[in-house]
Amino acid sequence: MKQTAISLLLIFLFITAHAQEKDLRYYLEKGKQNSPLLKDYQNQVRAAQIDSLRLRAAYGPQVNGVSNNTYAPLIHGYGYDNAITNGGQVSALVTATKELNGKKNLNNQLYGIDLQNQGLRNTARISEQDLKKSIVAQYIVAYGDWEQYRFNSNVLQLLKQEEVILKKLTQTGTYRQTDYLTFLVTLQQQELLLKQLHTQYQVDFGQLNYLCGVIDTAFTSIADPALSIDHLPSLENTVFYHQFEIDSLKLRNTDAAINLSYRPRINLYTDGGFNSTLSLDPYKNFGVSAGLSLAIPIYDGKQRKMQHNKVAISEETRKNYQDFFSRQYYQQIQQLTQQLASTLELIEQANKQINYADGLMQANRALLVHGDARIADYVIAINNYLNAKNIITQNIVNKYQLINQINYWNSAN
Repeated sequence: MKQTAISLLLIFLFITAHAQEKDLRYYLEKGKQNSPLLKDYQNQVRAAQIDSLRLRAAYGPQVNGVSNNTYAPLIHGYGYDNAITNGGQVSALVTATKELNGKKNLNNQLYGIDLQNQGLRNTARISEQDLKKSIVAQYIVAYGDWEQYRFNSNVLQLLKQEEVILKKLTQTGTYRQTDYLTFLVTLQQQELLLKQLHTQYQVDFGQLNYLCGVIDTAFTSIADPALSIDHLPSLENTVFYHQFEIDSLKLRNTDAAINLSYRPRINLYTDGGFNSTLSLDPYKNFGVSAGLSLAIPIYDGKQRKMQHNKVAISEETRKNYQDFFSRQYYQQIQQLTQQLASTLELIEQANKQINYADGLMQANRALLVHGDARIADYVIAINNYLNAKNIITQNIVNKYQLINQINYWNSAN
């Protein structure tokens, strides 16, 4: 029996320790690991790296096998002009081409892919911040539910103890039956409230697990998130502002690509193989050829300027969004900081109030044991204590939510 009891105790301690591990950090790690969106961004970066390799290969020598075979017979003097068709043609060639002056264009396109990767990584970090904010917010909601449940559970246990005492005093005639029934109604209301809080916690706790991709239907406690304000980087060093900088660089890259598309293009080509009309000594028609092609843009109806103007308009739009975001950023941080200061003041005031409410409740409890307390006064004292505690819990939740919103902006690039 002793060994069995020890084994059960060890299992209980293991389960308890395991449950304690599921704090805010646990859910943040699970949410990040299970997020398909973050994995999608990682795969997009990997795919863009492959595009970079393909682009380098495309600007190298390109070798192809080409075969063209035609036959144009004359039937009773009818058919294609033999001077044009030579009666037919058979060719089997290996061709090679190489752009000679495409290095600048290649570098510009490679830089464009690099900017695309930077944008993907930055967007992934912003998405990670969004996910973190959502998980923390839901965790705080569930934690508030748990604190309400835990506190009201303790109050219910206290009321049950008082109910036993009051019942005996009622049986001895110290209190009237109506006093006992009044207290019993308060006890039953507390039981109903506790069931509601139990259900609400299960709902919000389940939503937290759902958000993080965790399968867990157990009724377990969660730890205090213990959030504090992180050091906020300057606006210019945040991932949110960095996205505007990347967009600006992309537009410059597009502008450079327009100019590069109007540069002369020189291509070297060569081929070798069999090319014959089969009309005379076809076995001698093996050979090679080489050449150089040059393309120089001369006039396109001023499309180049139009494209530059279009990019300039896009840059103006980007700048407007950037300036508006900067104004909103400072305004939002200031508002959240002011709200946090007000919430902390409310918590301090509520803590003072609950000390008085607790003292009044304890005083009535002491009088109850001796039959000197009015049940109505005791019930009022209990309700005042519950209200004060609920106010503190709600403001603690508000405090954590405000800190979470402030910390959302703390991701540096």
